[in-house]
Amino acid sequence: MIKRILLTVYIAIFYLMQADAQINYGTTGLMNMPTADMQRDKTFMFGGNWLNHHTTVPRWWYDTWNYYINMTFFSWLEVGYLCTGHKAVPIDYGNSSGYWVPSTYGKFVNQDRSFHIRFRIWKEGWWKSWTPQIVIGGNDAIGGSWDGGSLSKPSESIYSNGFLNRYYLALTKHIAWQNWGTLGIHLSWIYGKRFDNDLNDFAVGADFHFKVPDNDFFAAKLLNSIQLMAEMIPGYTDVTDNLYFDPAGPKYQVNVGVTYSVWRERINLTAELNRCKYLSGGICFRIHLK
Repeated sequence: MIKRILLTVYIAIFYLMQADAQINYGTTGLMNMPTADMQRDKTFMFGGNWLNHHTTVPRWWYDTWNYYINMTFFSWLEVGYLCTGHKAVPIDYGNSSGYWVPSTYGKFVNQDRSFHIRFRIWKEGWWKSWTPQIVIGGNDAIGGSWDGGSLSKPSESIYSNGFLNRYYLALTKHIAWQNWGTLGIHLSWIYGKRFDNDLNDFAVGADFHFKVPDNDFFAAKLLNSIQLMAEMIPGYTDVTDNLYFDPAGPKYQVNVGVTYSVWRERINLTAELNRCKYLSGGICFRIHLK
């Protein structure tokens, strides 16, 4: 009986620690894939990333950066605010007259701002122990998404923003192995209708958090700070230059990554290999306000 109680407490604590921020969006998930994981109630996160251009949505045909703040107001509600760096370029989406001052070409001169929101509508194990957690959400869900962002056409000379716009339904189920760790299995349906990033497909992914007996061994403590991630998501449209979009890329892309917790889940370093070869990375700070 005591062993069962300890195992239950162990699983519950581990569930509280295993949600991390997507490198592209600054909200809870894997690397680019949304999951149904949620942060602990009253969790505040902030961080930033350097992004290889293959990792980003098509608007960024160059390497860029982002930073974000994120708050889980309740155990069922998470809201995030993200800024992504813009460079000045000679031609801006077909506008041959140019948009930026020539002296600024090639420099970061602006930021794309976006809001992100997630709702948990079903908690894992509410009905049966095998039932998954369910979350619905939207990335870049306002700020032009409805008047040209998510519904834009290539013929439009100006199509507002909503560059990161997508909506999703995510399911997550965890499997715990005593003295080994916890495996998270994730399934999402992602929807978006930008002409340069048409999304209407499923995504699958998994992550594993180690939890081996440390016995004060440094190697075990190091291992227990690691989260491994893998995902297969609808592929982003590649951009051949700052004007032409190449839709001939793969329908799906496979990404792998790792998160290392430097200090009790408060400082987390993330590295991603997009398509298993393009490196991006960042840092996330997590504070529990309750």
